[in-house]
Amino acid sequence: MNGSAAPSPWLPTAPCVPGRCTAHEPVRPPGPPGDPAGVLRALARLVAGLGTVALGLLCAPAAGLLPIAARHALVRRWTRAAVRAFGVRVRHEGADPATGPLLVAANHVSWLDILLVATVLPGRTIAKKEVRGWPVLGLLAALGGTLFLDRDRLRALPGTVRTVSGVLAGGGRVVVFPEGSTWCGRARGRFRPAVFQAVLDSRATVQPVRVEYEPTDSAAYVGPDPLAASVRRIVTTRRLTAVVRLGEPLPGPRYPDRRALAAAAQRAVARDSANLPPLSVHQRSRSSPAAASSVRTPA
Repeated sequence: MNGSAAPSPWLPTAPCVPGRCTAHEPVRPPGPPGDPAGVLRALARLVAGLGTVALGLLCAPAAGLLPIAARHALVRRWTRAAVRAFGVRVRHEGADPATGPLLVAANHVSWLDILLVATVLPGRTIAKKEVRGWPVLGLLAALGGTLFLDRDRLRALPGTVRTVSGVLAGGGRVVVFPEGSTWCGRARGRFRPAVFQAVLDSRATVQPVRVEYEPTDSAAYVGPDPLAASVRRIVTTRRLTAVVRLGEPLPGPRYPDRRALAAAAQRAVARDSANLPPLSVHQRSRSSPAAASSVRTPA
């Protein structure tokens, strides 16, 4: 979200605001006020996290020359190292990732979501065009093949859908956050259906992904919340954990139109993991010690 915008189908907004959603719950276990060890730990995480991001920037041009499978493996390792460097522990749960051309559809809570999804399913991400101008991260996003979207031009939407369809038809993978803006992690938004047309056109598959944080307030990045404040909350929170849960894949041809497919993906992502049945024999729980501004997506 991170910016004012008039409500419209083109610019979805969430009611989440920093005052209510980023209260920064007490660290667990609580440390004494002004704990020097806590300050040093946060500083070490910040330096390590930024250093890992910078390393990814340096390696990105060479990584682009690798075969797709090797490149994806490298991105998974790098993103796991990056989130771990920021002090975030990641747990992977749910179904095995689908193969073939995929539209990876996830809920959106934080700038960390992009890295977390890539720890399992790296792909070309849809991001607002303003991201391209960010220092370091903008260049890294461009080198990673990000599809930049002009969110202020409704007429650009069909072109974006055609581009995504082309990537999928070529056997590629695209990551999208169809809520259109970051939400606090407790409330959630409706999935915008337009990008799902690309799945129908290319006869691809949707891979639902749910990202959850504990404590949620520390990771939420909403409204006019400054990126620096969000990073500070993350590196100063002890035992911040992210859960990346993969739902069952949704083959596009099974659905009559993009709205039905978007609704099915939304239900799959919104389903509370506590209410899901135990993992079956073809599912697995994967744990790993590694586990900007919000990305708006088209209507």
